[in-house]
Amino acid sequence: MSDNLGLSEGLIIRSQSGFYTILTDGGEQVVARIRGRLKKKRRDTTIVAVGDRVEWQILPDKSVVIEEVHERKRVLARLKPLADGRGSRRWDRRGYLREKEQVIIANPDQVFFVIACADPEPHLKMLDRLLVGAERQSIPSVVCANKTDLVGLDNAKRIFSIYEKIGYVVLYTSALRGTGIDALRAQLKDKTSALIGPSGVGKSSLLNALEPGLGQRVMNVSTATGKGRHTTTVSELVPLQGGGWVADTPGIRALALFDLDPEEIDAYFPDIAPYVPDCNFSDCSHTVEPGCAVRQALGAGAIDEHRYESYVRLHQEHRKLADMYWWGINEE
Repeated sequence: MSDNLGLSEGLIIRSQSGFYTILTDGGEQVVARIRGRLKKKRRDTTIVAVGDRVEWQILPDKSVVIEEVHERKRVLARLKPLADGRGSRRWDRRGYLREKEQVIIANPDQVFFVIACADPEPHLKMLDRLLVGAERQSIPSVVCANKTDLVGLDNAKRIFSIYEKIGYVVLYTSALRGTGIDALRAQLKDKTSALIGPSGVGKSSLLNALEPGLGQRVMNVSTATGKGRHTTTVSELVPLQGGGWVADTPGIRALALFDLDPEEIDAYFPDIAPYVPDCNFSDCSHTVEPGCAVRQALGAGAIDEHRYESYVRLHQEHRKLADMYWWGINEE
């Protein structure tokens, strides 16, 4: 119960078309809308998202409204560009890149990046990009190497062992054979988790292996209903029988990195960051500068080559964005 008279607290477990289902601290569910004054505040992020702790009350007309949103510990978010209708980025008059943080889940305990060992082929550079996004948002990450039955456990470990060496938890799973399902269940227990991965990697099959019908329920929740401009997107946390919540997040290939300076990117590669202080230049890009400790570590085999290539690609992308930023200011 909140200190404010008449207000109660709860957890947002479902969001659909401006209506929010609150799991109250008393264990009941109520459907609410956002108080108008909250909508009027200029925000660069989603006002209310699944996983938020909120304060709510019942009005005299018996409707339920959300009065306040508690500060978020962390968010799983992607970008929703405020574009010019053609998808290009725009700057406001103060020179700020006009993009909005679209919160997928507020306050997650962890995120699972599900990547198939085969069918489809593992896209490790996409995985690296997702891991950087999670590092940026301070969300603990778990790599789930699925479909080990297609390549064998030894081959799966050859593909993904680099992430174990870096320090990430890596689960090797196969829904078909039941491999790693107990470890996955233990990792999910009593936590709020998000599953991210491209289509075809077997997320639904993994969830069904955990609990019969769980994959279908999550898929039904996270799939948009209808087509075209009137599509309605539903977000929901689905409870697990053993305790905890899980949310599927299909179609996400990148997480929010909209305010990331290119010189910051090395900090979000746990295998690169330790060498950065030893570089000759404080603003070293780790690409051409003499006395670069990162490239020395790469040459010595201490940094995996594909991980370094992922870093370089991201650095180049954000260097271009930084140049566009300054161009946008000058244009104003």
